[in-house]
Amino acid sequence: MYFLVQSNIYLDPDHNKIFDALKDLGIAYEAITVKSTDTSLPITTDRKDVFVYGSVQMARLAKQYTNWYPGSFYGGNHLYEIYAKQYGSNLLNDAIRIAKLTDDLVWQNGEKKFIKPYQVAKAFTGKVFEKEEWEDFIIEGLAHPKRFMKEDMLIQIAKPKETIKEARLWIVGGQIIDAGYYKFNGDFPFEATVATEGIAFAKEMIGLFNVEEAFVMDICYTLEGWKIVEINCINSSGFYTNTNVKSILKALDIYFTHKIQKM
Repeated sequence: MYFLVQSNIYLDPDHNKIFDALKDLGIAYEAITVKSTDTSLPITTDRKDVFVYGSVQMARLAKQYTNWYPGSFYGGNHLYEIYAKQYGSNLLNDAIRIAKLTDDLVWQNGEKKFIKPYQVAKAFTGKVFEKEEWEDFIIEGLAHPKRFMKEDMLIQIAKPKETIKEARLWIVGGQIIDAGYYKFNGDFPFEATVATEGIAFAKEMIGLFNVEEAFVMDICYTLEGWKIVEINCINSSGFYTNTNVKSILKALDIYFTHKIQKM
């Protein structure tokens, strides 16, 4: 399989791990630069067995290359309104409201809201906001030329919920290939590997609804047990310090090469 990888990713300090891993595995790849104004990808390959990895912009543009397989999984079952119907109360935020970025959200005195992008996941990082903080954030974000924030972009709003620890899982062919914590809250002790109960929960969720042939699931432990934080597109999900990039790439290459050979 051929990997098409975006080279100009600067916000993710672990992004460049992918190039070393591809070289070590002997997997063919091409590094390209993708600009926010691009309407197509600057490619030179004529191969069809292509997997793309980079920004949300790259994953979105790759959807137009319909003869690529696996190409990009952007959209589809990754949309909240689709997977929420399958996972229901297993989601951390199973009751959300959709609004536009500049809508009046109506705040009660002292109220806090958890707000994140609804479709353009990388526009900003979801977090808990208070009214003044949110309004200042919008003004700054719309004025920043490198942000993807637009006045009419959709956001999702939910009641803040406390998480104890959060982990990212990389899933290929229905199997968990890699799992690692990326956040611990409060005084909860550090764990080097994701708890057995968390892995078991994730496997149960995959059995309930396997979003795509390859995708990323973020899970968390709460006072109510394990929950799904969100589902992410594998073509634009960032690595963390403890991510085993080589294992993920190897699994992707083996799984999809095998499927391509059977076509």
